[in-house]
Amino acid sequence: MDRRSDECLLGESSRQDPYDDPESPFISTFRAQSMPSAKGRIQPLKTLCKVLAAVSLLSFAVVLLKPLAYLDTEEAPTYSAAFHSQSYVQGPPTQRFRDNLRNDTQYITSWISAGWTNDVMTYGNLIYLALITERIPIIAKFTPSHVDNSAPPFAFGDIIDIPRLSQAIGSPVIEWHEVKDSKSEVLDDIGCWSVWESVQKLDPNPRGSPSLNWLRLDVSWTRTPDWVKLTPPGIEDNHASFWSLATLGFPETRSTSLELTNHPSPQHQVSLPPDNQLLCFDYLYYVGAQNAWEWESDYSPAWRFVGQHMHWNASLERLADEHARRAMNVPVNEPTPPYISIHMRHGDFRNYCNDLPLDQCFASLPAIARRVAEVQEDLRTKKGIEVTQVIMTSDERDPEWWSGVRALGWTWVDYASERTEEIYGKWYPVFIDAVIQSNGAGFVGTRGSTMTTLARRRVESWRDGPTRIVQWGSPNADDH
Repeated sequence: MDRRSDECLLGESSRQDPYDDPESPFISTFRAQSMPSAKGRIQPLKTLCKVLAAVSLLSFAVVLLKPLAYLDTEEAPTYSAAFHSQSYVQGPPTQRFRDNLRNDTQYITSWISAGWTNDVMTYGNLIYLALITERIPIIAKFTPSHVDNSAPPFAFGDIIDIPRLSQAIGSPVIEWHEVKDSKSEVLDDIGCWSVWESVQKLDPNPRGSPSLNWLRLDVSWTRTPDWVKLTPPGIEDNHASFWSLATLGFPETRSTSLELTNHPSPQHQVSLPPDNQLLCFDYLYYVGAQNAWEWESDYSPAWRFVGQHMHWNASLERLADEHARRAMNVPVNEPTPPYISIHMRHGDFRNYCNDLPLDQCFASLPAIARRVAEVQEDLRTKKGIEVTQVIMTSDERDPEWWSGVRALGWTWVDYASERTEEIYGKWYPVFIDAVIQSNGAGFVGTRGSTMTTLARRRVESWRDGPTRIVQWGSPNADDH
């Protein structure tokens, strides 16, 4: 597999910190016919009883004879019209974003500046902040920071099932291209809060984002107060507090915080206070409620109230399932079997090995196999299922390593032979890997990887599956 690094090492603060809805089954429905006069009712009633009896027997036979698919299908969900995004803007996308905002509605937005997985978490934080400030989040497209700069931005709703998310969290979620015309050449002025300046000391500027260029926004930044920092002064950490940031969305705290450092907008050179109707922050990846790196913790409010409800778009789910089935050589007429998904990140993690040989720095395949065996045993004893299929996802490029994976009887998606990028686009190998990881009956991942963090959370929440994390960084680090 020849794949770029997909996400960042937890704890790193570099500006380059990188990277289910199955189809509903067919359900027969019957419509009662109008009954004739009382005199002629008995015969049709007998006929109806015979039909219903036959249908019942047939349905029972289908249940007995049909193979059980691992990824159970559900009835097509219905979503409340109350959360339809078009109800929260004036109408179709406009040349200027402000012309499409409703006067009776308050909004919140922020932008991304890392790899795709971190950006997913950033948007999870943004939506959680929207919930506690009672504002409507506006989500920008994902930008190709770790795919290929030639790849176009990718809409949030083309990956995440927004109607399902909105229904689950009880709040609408809208996208920037629904507010402002993506082809607009109008450069909009807006004032926003700069969190980045307050939580770290290495960079005296607001955190930039390529999204601002795509959206044609000229931002005047105001530094947030130092008290937004989650950790006490003197502790080197880049996290801000959710509730400290939330207070800036309310009149009293906002009014007493406007005299801080303000940067004129770079192009129009206009100095503006942070917008009141569209509350905006430069960067929300480093935000927590109680501690740093909370997506690692089971209590994480951003995960519990938002992240776990960010299910995949149904079309992406189907595409990933097709790739997984071909990797496992599943016959067309058979259901997708349960499998254990693995994510082993090596790529740029080798930079953290320093002078240690890579075969001593990274966990060996036998060590990974031991973790897989633990997950298999958990599935056997707790769920009563025997899972033999294993799908590896990794950015490792060494052919000998992949030969070792094959020798273990495991498989992977060969995106080159699938021509996935050629057919669907350069984003898709990363997307499909993430979906395959989340659909595992169990999961084994890499310590320090945010892609592993989200895969682990999804398998535990969506599949009630066992997970393990492989340690690395020193010889025999995963011995236990």
